[in-house]
Amino acid sequence: MPVVFRYNGVRYFFYSNEGNPREPVHIHAQLGDAEAKFWLRPDVTVADSYGFDRRTLGELIGVVLQNRDLIERRWHEYFG
Repeated sequence: MPVVFRYNGVRYFFYSNEGNPREPVHIHAQLGDAEAKFWLRPDVTVADSYGFDRRTLGELIGVVLQNRDLIERRWHEYFG
């Protein structure tokens, strides 16, 4: 599970096996037992979430949006 970055204790990462065929570019965020998955395009949206409240998800969306270019670059470096 390649970690792309950490922010305020939240780990932003990819799973090494992202489906077959591979899902579109996205990122997972985890803090303790809480985890969420975010699609990056066309807009940053929550694909799935458990354990995060609505306010926290809004903050996580903001972090993903601010780092979307980095996430996409790392995705393509890792998965080719």
